[in-house]
Amino acid sequence: MAFERIHFAASSAPSAQEALARLTARYGQSAAAQADVIVALGGDGFMLHTLHDTLHLAAPVYGMNRGSVGFMMNDFAEDDLPARLEAAERTVIHPLRMRATTVNGMSSEALAINEVSLLRMTFQAAKLRILVDGRERMPELICDGCLIATPAGSTAYNLSAHGPILPIESNLMALTPISAFRPRRWRGAILPHDAVVTIEALEEAKRPLLAVADSHEVRQVAKVEVAFHPQIEIGLLYDPGHGLNERVLKEQFLSDGK
Repeated sequence: MAFERIHFAASSAPSAQEALARLTARYGQSAAAQADVIVALGGDGFMLHTLHDTLHLAAPVYGMNRGSVGFMMNDFAEDDLPARLEAAERTVIHPLRMRATTVNGMSSEALAINEVSLLRMTFQAAKLRILVDGRERMPELICDGCLIATPAGSTAYNLSAHGPILPIESNLMALTPISAFRPRRWRGAILPHDAVVTIEALEEAKRPLLAVADSHEVRQVAKVEVAFHPQIEIGLLYDPGHGLNERVLKEQFLSDGK
């Protein structure tokens, strides 16, 4: 596929802004709504920001690393960009949809490409009740919090919390506790793509919770419901042999993060 109309977006980092100036001078700049492809210049955080901003567009996103880690990005190079885009392999991912209800009965919805996290807001541990598809699976989890991660997000916060790495095309989600106290040895669960996870706060007035869908925060949460949003497809482009599938697979064989 030829990508003739390119929209470049860049983080505020000096290296990203310099790259933006050079690339737009060389390849032009199309409006995002008319573009065939979105090229994101920055790190993983900016990539997530770009994906959220362009969810309503059909154009896929091709990231080039102008940040630090760059797990979701391609290597940066100015030359032969149209050829790289044409040769790129497409990966489709789906976000999670979070519906959070506060202790005051207010409802809020947000999408998460990486994960939905529930975190304690005070010095006291959170107490959570977990249901899957309406059936109680854990009557009480005492912890700092827990998260539900997509395959794309399983190598981010989920991995830091000792959750499993999920292959991109596995149609699974990871439910991972954060510093679980009781049950002490519970390491979480791997759930099917069509599961609906409901997490309720126990003693919500005494032990308030913060719910976070990527960067969208909801405070004083009493309950969250999380499920994949299969109707929303997010297209990502990667250089041949360097797609998310390969990156996730390599991550499983790394030693000490190297």
